[in-house]
Amino acid sequence: MRDERQARPGAYGPAAHQNPARPAGGALPPERGVRGAQPPHTGPQPWENGGRTPGGEGRQAAGAPGVPRFGGPADADRTPPADPAATAVLPAVTRPPADPRMDATGLMGAVPPAPDAADSGDEPSAEPPRPRRGERVVQLRPEQTGEGYRSVYSELTRPSAGSRLRTVVRGAGELLITFGLVVLLFAGYEIWGKAVIVDAHQSDLNSQLAQEWGADPTVAPTTGPTVKPKPPANGKPVAGLYIPKFDKHWVVVEGVTPNDIRYAPGRYPDSAMPGEVGNFAVAGHRIRSTFWRLDELKTGDAIVVETRTDWLVYRVYEQRIVKPSQVEVVAPVPGKPGQKPTEKLLTLTTCNPKFDNYQRLIIHARLDTVQAKSAGRPAELET
Repeated sequence: MRDERQARPGAYGPAAHQNPARPAGGALPPERGVRGAQPPHTGPQPWENGGRTPGGEGRQAAGAPGVPRFGGPADADRTPPADPAATAVLPAVTRPPADPRMDATGLMGAVPPAPDAADSGDEPSAEPPRPRRGERVVQLRPEQTGEGYRSVYSELTRPSAGSRLRTVVRGAGELLITFGLVVLLFAGYEIWGKAVIVDAHQSDLNSQLAQEWGADPTVAPTTGPTVKPKPPANGKPVAGLYIPKFDKHWVVVEGVTPNDIRYAPGRYPDSAMPGEVGNFAVAGHRIRSTFWRLDELKTGDAIVVETRTDWLVYRVYEQRIVKPSQVEVVAPVPGKPGQKPTEKLLTLTTCNPKFDNYQRLIIHARLDTVQAKSAGRPAELET
């Protein structure tokens, strides 16, 4: 029978014995640095005994009896026969005992559970944990009925006498704040809002007064005695009033009713006309656009009245505060009703104090000089 090792090329042929790296004993050297490499075997190789191992039957390739599996063609299994003698003792690796509470199958680090009170040996605390800063613990109190829990109440949401009182106080405070804001808005309108309206009406009154005083080119001037001018209708312009100290100028209208003096000072109907013997009495509101600073006038201050033909310069000689019922201050002789006048006086009246009207501020002035309008403006208005 022909030897099969000489008939089949491969590991058992001549080429297999030409590898210079094989040692003389015929054993394959283990790969250096490879884990699981076996130590060299010095005894007889399995293929030297006809494919039989010292302790068992020789291995044969599947489908080819008597052909060893190692060193065959490319489609054959190249796993070398196992050598029971090629064993090595590996050192044992010691590991710490695993915690049964840890998850050994997790890919990430497991979070250990909180220790139980029984494990720690401490007694459970009867006091609940304190809330953190900014938190408030509300003890809920459910109300149970025949159909189940109807709603949930607590000590904070349960209506009480204190909570009802706080609700009433809170509502009253909001109402007072709203009322205060309304009052402030009204005061702002009275002080600054009306000033714009009064200035607009004063501009219209100036235009009316200039038209009344303008000369009519169709009428020739008269040479006879001067006729006393008749008072105009209520609400119509009478004269111009200037207070140089305040740099203020108004057009005085006829009448002292609320409608007459709404946007301008008004002349008392029974008082004298400007420049006449008697008392030229004028009333005005205590607002910023009219007689707001009237209390700042002192003795000797000038008050200028403009008529159709003249500039009348009055000088202050008295200031006083009276009750609203003391109407004698506007008499022809102030304070002496029924007495015949002998001087040309001017009286200004307004409310006192500011933002109220339970008093009256009175300014008395006496005529000082008269200057024709043809001579220009008086010196008091130029400073």
